[in-house]
Amino acid sequence: MPFYKISEMETIPTALGDGAVQTTAGELMKAAMVTYQVDGGPPPHFHPNEEQFILMLEGKFNMILGEEVRVVGKGDLVHIPRNTRHGIHVLEGPAVFFHVKSPVGDGHMEGDYNEAADANEVKERLAGR
Repeated sequence: MPFYKISEMETIPTALGDGAVQTTAGELMKAAMVTYQVDGGPPPHFHPNEEQFILMLEGKFNMILGEEVRVVGKGDLVHIPRNTRHGIHVLEGPAVFFHVKSPVGDGHMEGDYNEAADANEVKERLAGR
């Protein structure tokens, strides 16, 4: 149905990192509420077939988008173009964000995930190590 109560949606562990996700898919896009704890986040990666928007609702994280690193916090909206390396490291948590990806693909949020070649190096950089 087209109406959802986030509090009633099933919460499942993310396949990447140590987060939790509540997700749904439409015809052309998919949406999710995602939560990561302090020091969490998926490895740096890119999506060759999907673009994405993230709207931060709670918490704060370091984020790499292409070559740029920024602190993202409550109220920030981030656009992630296709094929753009991105990753996060949660500084203050829980970090809760709403995100939308298009196209819908198989409906799974992590379906078009490709780990970045320099994922380990970037992960350490985001953690400040």
